[in-house]
Amino acid sequence: MQHDEMIGKVQALTQLPGRGPADRATRAVLSTLAERVPSGLAEHMAAQLPPELAAPVRQAADNSAGDPANPSTERFDLATFAGRIAGRAGTDDDTAVREAAAVLEVLDAALAPELMEHVAGALPADIRELLPAGRAAEDAD
Repeated sequence: MQHDEMIGKVQALTQLPGRGPADRATRAVLSTLAERVPSGLAEHMAAQLPPELAAPVRQAADNSAGDPANPSTERFDLATFAGRIAGRAGTDDDTAVREAAAVLEVLDAALAPELMEHVAGALPADIRELLPAGRAAEDAD
């Protein structure tokens, strides 16, 4: 999926007033997601994203990886996830959660299904609930 198509879908799902806010929300969600999943997984995500959206994923993954010998993930819950997105997107936590759900829905369509299964599996249950209904239910088993 191309950058413009992804941003257009996020804009439609979130009903944001323009492409700029939709792009800002998308980048905020992707950056925060990259901090939450293992850095190798974030790199695989970035490889399947358009370059404009891959860059913030790689940067966030690099920043959160810290020690290359220990490519661990940051552990945080939905409240922290929403707070980081809100800070990056310049919005409140409730809006950030709605935007995150929209971005994750578009991401689910943009990435290979196997990769999204790994992403879902790396998330705690509260964040995983933001995934499209079928994906969230699959990974709860």
